[in-house]
Formats: sequence, C-alpha cells, structure tokens
Amino acid sequence: MTMFRWLQRLISGPAAVQTQPGTAFAADAAPVPEVLDPPAAAPEPAPATAAPSPSPSVVSFEQLERINGTWNAWLFDRADGGLELSDAETRVLDALAAIMASQQSGAALVRRMPGLIPQLLQSLRSETFSGAALSRTIATDPVLVAAVVRLANNCYQGTGNSITSVEHAVILIGQEGLRQLITTVAFRPIIDINSGFYTRRLAPHLWAHSERCAMAARQVVATLGPDGGIVPFDAFLAALLQNVGLIVSLRVMDQAVREGERLGSDVFLAQLARDTRRLCASIAREWNFPDTVAQALLEQGTLRRGTAVSPLGRLLKLTDYLGKVRMLVEQGLLDEADGGVFAGLPPEAAQCYAALVANGDAAPAA
Repeated sequence: MTMFRWLQRLISGPAAVQTQPGTAFAADAAPVPEVLDPPAAAPEPAPATAAPSPSPSVVSFEQLERINGTWNAWLFDRADGGLELSDAETRVLDALAAIMASQQSGAALVRRMPGLIPQLLQSLRSETFSGAALSRTIATDPVLVAAVVRLANNCYQGTGNSITSVEHAVILIGQEGLRQLITTVAFRPIIDINSGFYTRRLAPHLWAHSERCAMAARQVVATLGPDGGIVPFDAFLAALLQNVGLIVSLRVMDQAVREGERLGSDVFLAQLARDTRRLCASIAREWNFPDTVAQALLEQGTLRRGTAVSPLGRLLKLTDYLGKVRMLVEQGLLDEADGGVFAGLPPEAAQCYAALVANGDAAPAA
C-alpha cells in the first residue's frame, strides 16, 4: 500500500481533478479543464457499447516516445537508431506484409493445436458449459492438462487435498478461470533449442510483459465495475494478445536476418509496431474474439492526436505503457522516482502499476 499511495500522490498532484470510479476509460471522455462552476445539466451517461470518440490521450506522446525508445533499445540492444531501412529490415517487413496479405494470416504461427483453443473458448462463452465435455477436450492436449491441474492444485495449497481428475480441476477452476488459463496457454510462445536468436532473446520479455499487463488490466476493470464500459475478460484478452504479432514476427526475423546483420532502426521499429498491431487484430478476428478486442488492438497501431479511441483501447494503452515502465525499472534502465514517467496519468494508473509490481513478484502459472 505504501507504493500505491506514493504513486497516487505522484500521479495526481495537488491540482488534479478526482475521477469518479467507472468513468476513467469512457469512450466519450473529454479533456478535464479546471471547472469553477458545475455544468447546468449533466449529460446522459454513455452506454457500455458506445462507439469510440475523440478523447484525450491517457499517456502523452512525449512519455510514449521516451519509454518506447528505451524499451526498444533494451530489446534490440541498439541505441543508435537510424532513419534508413537496412536490407535485413526490408526483408523482415516484406515477409510480414506477405503474412498479413495471406488468407491464413498469422494465427497458424501461434496455435499449439489448430482448432482446439477456439473450440474451447467458444464452449466457455455459454453460461451452461459442461465440465465433463470440456474435460474430454482438454485431455487431448498434454500442455493444457498440465496447466489446468497445476492451477487447480494451487487452489488446494495448504489444505492437504489434491486434484483427482481433469474434470475435478475444471469444476474447481470455474468458467472464468478456464477462459484465462486456456487463452494464456494458447498464446505463450514456444521457445526451444531450435528457436533462433531473436525468439530466444525477445520472446520471454514480450510474453512477461503481456501476461503482467493482462492481469493488471483485468484487476483495474474489476474495480471500475460495469459502468466502466469494459468487459473484464476483454481487457485480459486484449492485453495478452498485444504482443502476439511481434512474437510471430520474431520467427520471421530469425529466418530473414543473416549473420552480422542487425535490426533496430527507428523507421523499422515504427513500421514493425504498426504492422504487428494489425497482425494482432487479424489473429483476434480469426479466432473469433470479441470485436472490441480486435478494435482496441488496431487502435494501438494508429494512435494520433484527436483519434477516436475506445474505452478498452485507452486502457490497453495505459497498461502497455506502465508494463514497459515497470520492466525497465526492474532492469535498472529507468528510475521509478522520476516524476515525468507518471506525470499526468489518470488516477487508475496507481492501481494498475501496483498490480504490475505484484504480478511481477508472483507471476501466474499456466
């Protein structure tokens, strides 16, 4: 709680206007001026499914440029940038363009078992899902079985009891827990001795960022309640998927980059970020994830001043930014006491950052 209160003071400042719970990421949010007199009449609250509308950025462009620059320099071990594409970077971007233009998209590059994960998630959308039927489906994938049993046994930790079957584990974890677990297992990158340089170096960091952001986003939405306009599982999904396009591109880098060549010019990283966000949205649609999730992912690749952004898109931007901040702090590349990092962020940023710290100390097993 000490860190949480410190962040609240750092983020809010003496002249901050308090944001009411449930309104921080509303699609019709507008810049908050210093108001001396209340408005004559309060507008009708926007419905949870309101279309995106122009809204102030939850993170300034200066903050994004600074943190993203430090993040990319760390990932690619390159601080010199550059404004021209190298031959290797051109090959990578051309290969990504070919993937996005193909009917198969990038989903086939992340699936552990084609068709299984979407089938399970579709079943879990029903309020009357069958534990026995789900158990039979899960039992066909050893990775899923191990993850389900491990999570269920964590629920029994310290009681002396243990899981006796997959069906027992499914019932104990419950519908929402299974949705999170199955999605996490589906998108976790597979890293082995056959993986190339970029996959081995970058994938673990990108996945750690995704998992921690997903848990933090869900926790923030849970405190906002239904008036926040965001479904908790949608927040979890969007944050978990935000780096999947980039993780897919690592395999392309491994194949396209020759010995002695380097990646990481500024123009390459800018185009890579745009293209991999589009790839994320394409994968989300191919897997029949909610439209709100695909839309929020697309918005991250097209953020400009005055651009219409959905409530989920604004939350995703905040968690992405704070997730990078936290991991850079842990690497000793950023000073947590630097007020400019947190200046002007919404009040929910304090809770989000505290959740990121806690999730880093106790990362969810899956």
